[in-house]
Amino acid sequence: MPYQILPYSYARAKELGVKIAPSTTRNKKIDVYDWRNNFITSIGAIGYGDYPTFWKHFGKEYADKKRRLYKIRHQKDRVVLGSAGYYADQILW
Repeated sequence: MPYQILPYSYARAKELGVKIAPSTTRNKKIDVYDWRNNFITSIGAIGYGDYPTFWKHFGKEYADKKRRLYKIRHQKDRVVLGSAGYYADQILW
């Protein structure tokens, strides 16, 4: 079953000024595009959880714990503006 993009991710993408769509890249969840529909990157590995999915299935408290651990684990790549790690952090977490 393909990854279902939840409203949380759409809202986060809109705040960043980008568009998102289900990924055409194998084993990725989301493709990120600028407002001119130029491809930027693919984010989110299939098979791994993310904040909106954890919240939907396990509740906010559990999702918040997973978010905190994700941000610690990915500290180096999530702060590089424009990188896949940056967009994954901003849209999926």
